[in-house]
Amino acid sequence: MPRDEEQRDLEVAISDITLIAEQFGLDFYPMRYEICPSDIIYTFGAYGMPTRFSHWSFGKTFNKMKMQYDLGLSKIYELVINSNPCYAFLLDGNSLVQNKLIVAHVLAHCDFFKNNARFSISNRNMVESMSAAAERISQYEVEHGTAQVERFLDAVMAIQEHVDPSLFKPYGLDKKHYMELQLRRDKSKDKGNSRPASPYEDLWDLESFETTNPTKNNADEVAEARKFPLNPEKDIVWFIQEFSPAMEDWQRDIMSILREEMLYFWPQIETKIMNEGWASYWHQKIMRELPLTSEETIEYAKLNSAVVQPSRHSLNPYYLGLKIFEDIEKRFGQEKIFEVREVESDPSFLRNYLTKELTEELDLYIFEKKGQEWKITDKTWETIRDQLVYSRVNGGYPYLEVTDGDFQRNGELYITHRFEGTELDLKYIERTLPYLVQLWGKQVHLETISDDKKILFSCDGKKTSRKSV
Repeated sequence: MPRDEEQRDLEVAISDITLIAEQFGLDFYPMRYEICPSDIIYTFGAYGMPTRFSHWSFGKTFNKMKMQYDLGLSKIYELVINSNPCYAFLLDGNSLVQNKLIVAHVLAHCDFFKNNARFSISNRNMVESMSAAAERISQYEVEHGTAQVERFLDAVMAIQEHVDPSLFKPYGLDKKHYMELQLRRDKSKDKGNSRPASPYEDLWDLESFETTNPTKNNADEVAEARKFPLNPEKDIVWFIQEFSPAMEDWQRDIMSILREEMLYFWPQIETKIMNEGWASYWHQKIMRELPLTSEETIEYAKLNSAVVQPSRHSLNPYYLGLKIFEDIEKRFGQEKIFEVREVESDPSFLRNYLTKELTEELDLYIFEKKGQEWKITDKTWETIRDQLVYSRVNGGYPYLEVTDGDFQRNGELYITHRFEGTELDLKYIERTLPYLVQLWGKQVHLETISDDKKILFSCDGKKTSRKSV
C-alpha cells in the first residue's frame, strides 16, 4: 500500500477511535501523534523523554533495549508523554491494526494522566522544561568540565528516587526558611530592640528560654527544638540540595533539575499497575467497536493476547490491572471504575480491590528459592495481597528519612530506614553511601534492620563500616 494511503487510513482510524473514546466518557488532552523509526523510539525510551540531559546510563539502557529489538526479543510499539498536549510516538513499521490498538491504548493513558489525583500537580510542559534543563547542564559541562559534571550526576542519580511526592503540603510553609528559623539563635541582636510578633516567636526566644530556665525538663525541650530537622525529612534529595555545605551553586541547580524530573516521573511509578490496566481495559472496549476484517481481527487478537497475557515468572501489570478493573465493573458498575481511576494509586488499588475470589481466579501465589529449586510457599490470599501492596508502597523503593543533619554536633548526616519487613541490599548500601558522602561533604550514617538486628552503617567516603546499635 502506498505510504500516503497508509497515512490517510491511519488519520481516519485516529479520528474514529478518538470519537469512540469520547463517547465512552474518556477525557484527555489534545493529542499529537508522531511516527518514528526504531532508533528514535528507543532513544526516547532510554531517556524517558524526547528531550533530556545526556548521561552514560541512558546510553547503556538504549543499547540493551535496541539489542533486544534487533534480536526480536522485545519491541516497543509506542511511547506516550504526560503533557498538554499529550504526545504519542508510534513505531515506524507498525501495521494499521497495531496502530489502532496503540491509539486506543494511549488515549486511555492520557485520560489517566489528566484525571488521576497523583498526576494533579504534574508539570504539563515538562518536555520544554527538560529541554531548557539539558541546555543548562550542557553549559555547566563547558564551564566545569564534562568529567566533573558527570561525576556529580552519578552521585545524584544514585539517590534520585528519595524525594517526597506528597500532594498536600502545609499552606504557605517555606521548609528551608522554617528550618533556618529553628536553628537561628540571633546572637547579634540588640537587647533594646523589640521584634514584631510572628508565628515563630517561640523560636526567636530559644536562647533566652535556655538561659533563664535551666531545669532538666526545659533543657530537654531546648534540645528537642534544636533538632535538625525538627521532624524526619523524607525528601533526602531536597534536604541535601538545600543544606549540604559541600556544594556550589551550579551543583545545587543540577540537583534541583533531577529532583523536579523525578517528581514528574513519580506518579507513573506509583500507578504502574493502575495505569497499564486502565489503558488495556479501554483499548479492548474501543477495539470491539471498530469494524475489523477477519484478518484484522486475528492480528488484533494475537497482539492483544501478547500484551495482557499472564506471566509464569513475573507480574504483568497490564494483566493484573485489567482484571481488577474488569472485576470492579462487574461488581459495582462502570461509573465506579472512573471513580477508582481518579482517586487511587497502586497500593490502595490493590488493598481495596484485589479480592479473595480474584486472587484465586488469577492463580496468584508466593514463591521462593529453596535450595536449587523455586517452590510455591504461600497461596493465602491476604498474604499475597499484602505482599503486592508492600511491593508498591513508596514506588517499591525503601522508605528513608533524614533524622539528623547535625549528627554528633559536627555536621554529619544520619539517615534512618523505616523498616517494613524488607531488608536493604547490603551491597547496594556500600556502593551508594560514598555518593552521599560526596554530596554532603561529611560522614554519612544509615540505620537499618538486618537479621532482626538494628545495624548502623557509617561511611567517610573511602570505607564503609557497620556495627550493631
